[in-house]
Amino acid sequence: MKDFLRREIFFLRRPLNLMSRLLLLAAAGTLVAAAFLPLWKIHLVAPQYREGLALNIYSYQLIGGNSGQDLHEINTLNHYIGMKTLSEADFAEMKWMPFALGVFVILALRAAVIGRMASVIDLGVMFLYFTLFSLGNFYYRLHTYGHSLDPTAPMTIKPFTPVVIGSQKIANFVQTSLPQSGGYLLAFFLLLIMAAGWNSRRETP
Repeated sequence: MKDFLRREIFFLRRPLNLMSRLLLLAAAGTLVAAAFLPLWKIHLVAPQYREGLALNIYSYQLIGGNSGQDLHEINTLNHYIGMKTLSEADFAEMKWMPFALGVFVILALRAAVIGRMASVIDLGVMFLYFTLFSLGNFYYRLHTYGHSLDPTAPMTIKPFTPVVIGSQKIANFVQTSLPQSGGYLLAFFLLLIMAAGWNSRRETP
């Protein structure tokens, strides 16, 4: 047990080489870019909407396709089936998520300056938790919207949960939900963190 603990301590104290520090700097820049790009996109297609209706989800706002008109059209459709109106004011995470991303940028820069394996591992674990929480919260939002339908709405449909990744049929619509450039950059951020740790795994404390 003592040997195991000694090896773990030595591993956490390993210094980061120049390449690992550069990877951390690149990771910070990646996260800054992700904060201004769409993270996710929900697309709806139906016979009466052959070109589809698009909803782009950013860390801080919702933007409908067609210069914002698609969001209004989606809310009109939601009204007919008794679904709550999509409004940025109802998404509390859009108020704190940009700050959370900013914190991870600072932590990535801190890890690059401190230059120890422990900082890289802490950053990677915390960001993994943040990612899982965000995806879970996204699913919860979709589930809540699809299962809190007004029974007095003009149209009655069976409660549903919009798919998080992939496509599904809802009434006469086909809903597709996929990550966008910002979402891919968040995944790339985690890969850069892992690469930074792997690149310095054999450095001598």
